[in-house]
Amino acid sequence: MENINGDRDQCRLAPSPHGFQTTTSNSLSEQESDEQFGQTSVEDSVSDTITDQEASVSDCESSVSGSPSDHFPVFEGLVRLAEGDRVYDLVKRRFELGFASLGVQATVAGIHRNGFGGVMGQARLNTFRIYGQAMEKKCGGNANIRYAWYGASKDDIVKIASHGFGHCGISQNNGLFGGGVYLSPDYSPLESACNSVVDKDGLRHLLLSRVILGKAELVHIGSEQCHPSSEEFDSAVDNLSAPRKYIVWSTHMNTHILPEFVVSFTAPSCLAEFARIPKPSSVPTSPWVPFPVLISALSKFLPPHTVSVISKYHEAHKEKKISRNELVQKIRQIAGDKLLIAIIKSFKSKQLKTPTGLA
Repeated sequence: MENINGDRDQCRLAPSPHGFQTTTSNSLSEQESDEQFGQTSVEDSVSDTITDQEASVSDCESSVSGSPSDHFPVFEGLVRLAEGDRVYDLVKRRFELGFASLGVQATVAGIHRNGFGGVMGQARLNTFRIYGQAMEKKCGGNANIRYAWYGASKDDIVKIASHGFGHCGISQNNGLFGGGVYLSPDYSPLESACNSVVDKDGLRHLLLSRVILGKAELVHIGSEQCHPSSEEFDSAVDNLSAPRKYIVWSTHMNTHILPEFVVSFTAPSCLAEFARIPKPSSVPTSPWVPFPVLISALSKFLPPHTVSVISKYHEAHKEKKISRNELVQKIRQIAGDKLLIAIIKSFKSKQLKTPTGLA
């Protein structure tokens, strides 16, 4: 993310979970870098590595270690990744960042990779590819494929990695958001870790899967939905702007989810208590402006056609066709940082004068 040219203490524009915000830092903090990593680097880097090597997983750069130690988990049919391997490090880093952001100490004991061996394994891999390509066509080139976590007992994890989701995958969730498989975004492993079960060796296990989300719709607690509400949608989330749950309907659970990694780890027994603590970054502490308010303010300074272009980019973001960061960069290019900073400061000033934050 670019810094605005100027003095060291000049405001910097950045995307927040809610809209635009400014900070007075001259460089990204470690936490902000980690958040960006969660949005792009893990998904892109790991996905690129996997995609390039899907056809022959046995030839991948990931290596199989020697004979496992007594405490190391063994998963039949899965390939153990060696520490220091590029993919191992990417997955481990993403896992640890998700816990560290909440102050939870979780230690990775090992990572295994699904080899998709045998005729049926290759069939599942090819099925996912076919549905991914179909979703790309349906959604205009963006299938919205994400990495996501799923927690369960070791036995269930093994069954899912080998055979796909079945009744165990559905019954694992609480059914509050309808009938389907509930996964958590790659930046939030804790949500799924709460469903993991400590095995006889004191380890918990999470699946890291690639998930075809397509266009997601919002579902609320108490929903009895078990398939997309219309042809327009493909999956669901509990929150459109900051989802904590991806819901893949039972009708799609073995075509839209590809289990790729099993992460074995140790963590505190009271994980559910940490999950109830809101993330510090969920509410911006720097001045920020919701996108609709920003666009309304820009309409007072920019020609109608220009505002219309910005509105179209905003709609594209809401439809998940472009990322939040892409939207921010587009608005900065069109409106200019000077005008945006003035609007943000004006909005902040009105917030201080009005309890509701609205003029």
